[in-house]
Amino acid sequence: VWLDRGLINDHTDGHVDNLARFIAPGHVVCQRPSGNDDPNTEVYATIEETLRTAGLNVSSIPSPGRIENGDNILPASHLNFLVTNNAVLMPRFELEYFQQAADELSDLFSGRNIIPLPARAILEGGGTFHCMTRDIPHLETKL
Repeated sequence: VWLDRGLINDHTDGHVDNLARFIAPGHVVCQRPSGNDDPNTEVYATIEETLRTAGLNVSSIPSPGRIENGDNILPASHLNFLVTNNAVLMPRFELEYFQQAADELSDLFSGRNIIPLPARAILEGGGTFHCMTRDIPHLETKL
């Protein structure tokens, strides 16, 4: 599946961890616009259509909406979360939409706590939680 464009002003030109995340085999979560001034409304619609056309089971959560730094729109995404053994660390940028996004992620990640954490300062430097970590699976060893 090829997602053709990233969020507005995304310096990575569209890393997938800001756009869509697999949460189970064949099941992906993306974002839907939040607010009438969400700068990525068109991008979100294209992403969801592409994922559905590919035959994937698609869920969506609210985006952070319009997040700015001065005159610049920031590529904020609730999807740049980090999945751990017992929790999902979700980036939080605003006060209006994060709780609904966290509640909907909780439904999708049964058995894991959703922990929204402030991420604006990290985003202003580039990326958020998933971007700045490395997934290392726990492997059972047999002696």
